[in-house]
Amino acid sequence: MNRLLKSREPWLALAILAVLVLVTIRFPRFAQPGNLLTIFNDTSILMMLALGQMAVILTRSIDLSMASNMALTGMLVALANAALPEIPVPLLIAGCVTVGGALGAFNGVLVWKLDIPPIVVTLGTLTIFRGLAFVVSGGTWVNAAQMSQDFIQLQRGSFLGLPILSWFAIVVAILVYVLMTRTPLGRAFYAIGVNPVAAVYTGINVGRTKFLAFVLSGAVSGLAGYLYVSKYVIASTESAGGYELTIIAACVIGGVSIAGGIGTVAGALLGALFLGVVNNALPVIGVSPFWQMAIAGAAILLAVVLNASTERSKGRVILKQAEGMP
Repeated sequence: MNRLLKSREPWLALAILAVLVLVTIRFPRFAQPGNLLTIFNDTSILMMLALGQMAVILTRSIDLSMASNMALTGMLVALANAALPEIPVPLLIAGCVTVGGALGAFNGVLVWKLDIPPIVVTLGTLTIFRGLAFVVSGGTWVNAAQMSQDFIQLQRGSFLGLPILSWFAIVVAILVYVLMTRTPLGRAFYAIGVNPVAAVYTGINVGRTKFLAFVLSGAVSGLAGYLYVSKYVIASTESAGGYELTIIAACVIGGVSIAGGIGTVAGALLGALFLGVVNNALPVIGVSPFWQMAIAGAAILLAVVLNASTERSKGRVILKQAEGMP
């Protein structure tokens, strides 16, 4: 029970519930099942991106280029669909994941082989990817009239009462959970964050593991590129501008330590869901959407303070668990 109370996840769940209750007191329709489902669906892309970012942060790195990766892959897939509408949508999605993973691999190679700090690498590629989106599109937009109906409608369907977009998030969450908790690679992510020197002595290739974390974040960004474009039926060079802060905020609020080695899939998901609920609640209570970025920044600062006040020994130390130590 004591360990449960010290976990971030129960408190986040209570915070989400508190926001729902407070808003519902004044606006009863806010907590209706249909609206809650809409909030979850609207937050699905952020959830997936937060999981990709979590993998990178666990290794004491950071990926500032995820939103730009998403914008570039979204533009590429929209242009491909507009030019060749006969290409099956699943093939386009696979192409997005591949291109996104390749862009993530580019980040990973620079971090691994050239030993450039991740924040410097991804700050540079953030601009490069945005620039490439402008170059390939010629500065123009791709709108709904240029997209095929299959391209737009795939993620707008539903299965078992849930929108397909929500199922994308659920499947990605399950896959990342299995990766983090049931595979050597997932344990390596945590081990590097806890102690990279000790990780080397256990046989872990730190550089290659960080490279794979960037590939994962890139692949998730690529998938999100298609989902974002098909959801909002527009592709532009400004898509998801400033979304980098929101992705990082979701992770940090969810208890993912910037120092690495600490974080859970459930925490990252709840962090994203908390931001989704707050962002949907602000317009309802009459708060300007321009405050959303300020609130996200304040939430990051608060979460970092809370994380810093927690002893590292209370986090999840995979090496000790693997060795059967208490």
